[in-house]
Amino acid sequence: MVEDLFEASAAERMKKEAPLARRVAPRTLDEIVGQEGILGPGKILRRAIEADRLTSLILYGPPGTGKTALARVIAMRTKGAFESLNAVTSGVKELRGLLDGARQRLVQDQRRTIVFIDEIHRFNRGQQDALLPAVENGTITLIGATTENPFFSVVAPLLSRSMVFEFERLDDSQVVALCLRALGHPSRGFPNVAVVADGGALEHIALYAEGDARRALNALDIALLTTAPEQGAIRITIEAAQESIQKKMLHYDGTGDEHYDAASAFIKSMRGTDPDSALYWMARMLEAGESPRFVARRICICASEDVGNADPMALILATAAWQACEFIGMPEARIILAQAATYVACAAKSNAAYMGIASAMQDMQEKKTVAVPKHLQDAHYRGAKRLGRGEGYQYPHSYPEGYVEQDYGVPHGTYYHPTDRGKEAEFKERLDAFHAPPDDAGKGPS
Repeated sequence: MVEDLFEASAAERMKKEAPLARRVAPRTLDEIVGQEGILGPGKILRRAIEADRLTSLILYGPPGTGKTALARVIAMRTKGAFESLNAVTSGVKELRGLLDGARQRLVQDQRRTIVFIDEIHRFNRGQQDALLPAVENGTITLIGATTENPFFSVVAPLLSRSMVFEFERLDDSQVVALCLRALGHPSRGFPNVAVVADGGALEHIALYAEGDARRALNALDIALLTTAPEQGAIRITIEAAQESIQKKMLHYDGTGDEHYDAASAFIKSMRGTDPDSALYWMARMLEAGESPRFVARRICICASEDVGNADPMALILATAAWQACEFIGMPEARIILAQAATYVACAAKSNAAYMGIASAMQDMQEKKTVAVPKHLQDAHYRGAKRLGRGEGYQYPHSYPEGYVEQDYGVPHGTYYHPTDRGKEAEFKERLDAFHAPPDDAGKGPS
C-alpha cells in the first residue's frame, strides 16, 4: 500500500514537472491544430478514429506537427490495448516482447493491440520486417510516425499494408493560436497566476519555431519559467521571447526530402530565370549546413543542362566558382556561389545539347549502330592505306569557311537543334548556311 502511494505520488509529480508541450497536449481530435486536410470533418482518417476501426497507419511529416499528439488521442479513444515504442531506444528484444504480449491478448481476451512506433525510420530493415507477420495477420494495428519520406525509409511490404498520411507544417498563425491556448490551459503549471504576452512576443516565437509546435511551446515554457510574477501575473515581453528562442532551427535533413527538395527548387529557379529564388534556396541549403561543393555541382549541371550553348560562359564561370570554393571555403564561398548562381539564372537558356545527347544515347540502346564511314576511320598506323582507311577524307581547313560537305555518319539535324537564343543563335545561323540546299541555277519562280 505504501509502495502504491509512493508510485502514485511520483507519477503525479512527474506529470506536474513535464514540459509545457506535454502538459497541454491535445486530448481530442478537435484540439489538434493544422491538419484539416486529413483530420477535418468527414475525412477518412477522422472517421476511422471516431469509429475505432483503424487500419495500420504511417504518419509522415516535419517535427512538431501533431503526429505523436494524434497517437495519444487514439490511445485515449480506442477500446483496444495501446502500446508504444521509440525506435531510437528500442531493439529486437523489446519488439518481440511487445508482439508476444499482443498475440496472447488477442488469443486470450479477443482484444486487439494498437502499436505506436515513434521514429519508425530508425528501425533497420530486419526490425521492420519483423513487424510484417503481426501486421498482416491482424495481431497488431501499427501506427508508425516518421519525419522522413516513408517511401524511402520504410520497407515496401510494410507500406503496402498501411495507409500513409502526410502532416503539413503549421503556419505562424496556427503556432500563435497554440501558444495562446497553452497560456490559458488549466494544466499550464501556474495556478492562480494570470499570464499575458506583449504584442509581437508570440509572433516572434512562431517565426523562429519554423512550424514546429513543440519547439514553440518549449520556448514559451522557458519564457514562463524565467519570468517572475508581478502582482499575480506573468508578463512575457518581446525581449523574453527573443531570449527563449534565439535562432531558427531549419528543418533540413542532409540525406532526406528537405535535401532533395531544396536542391530541386534551386535548380528549377535557375532554369526558370529567377535569381532571387535561386539565392533563397541556396541560402537555405548553406544555412542548414549543406556542403558548398554540393551547391557548386548543381550550378555546374544547370549551366550545361539548361544554359548550354546559349551562353557557353555560364559553364566556365560555374566551374571556376567550384574550383574557387575548394580553396576558399565558407563563409566567403557563398559570395562566389551567389555570383555563379545568379549568372546561370540570368543567362539565356537552351537545353538543345542536353536533349541531343539524351536522344543519341537512346538510339545507342534501341537502334542499329552506325558503322564508321571509311573516310573517317583512323589512318595513322602502318598498313592503314592498304586497308583503305581514311581514303577520300576531305580536310575542312583546306576549303573556304573551314567547311566542306561530307558524310560524318549521321544526317544533319538528327540530334542537335540549336535555338534562336544567345550565342546558340549564331551556331544555328552558321549550320543552316552550311547545310542550305544549293541554288537551282536557271530555275524560275514556282
